[in-house]
Amino acid sequence: MSITVTGTIERREIGMGAWALVTDEGVTYEILKGADKSLLKAGQQAKVKGQVREDIMTIAMIGPVLEVKSFEVINSD
Repeated sequence: MSITVTGTIERREIGMGAWALVTDEGVTYEILKGADKSLLKAGQQAKVKGQVREDIMTIAMIGPVLEVKSFEVINSD
């Protein structure tokens, strides 16, 4: 399922660590490993286009896994 979501990038210290996108509505997506490093900055706001991967499970299990296809940084702290 392809989606476009806007939210804040967070680093979650679970196991080896995981990156998440938390939407303004409070929905948490786990960012699939291999995403562009310029997206992975805690506190940064971004609009992300991607695909929810229902065929992948992770150790962190913090929310649906989001494979980032493209993104736009809204602001960075």
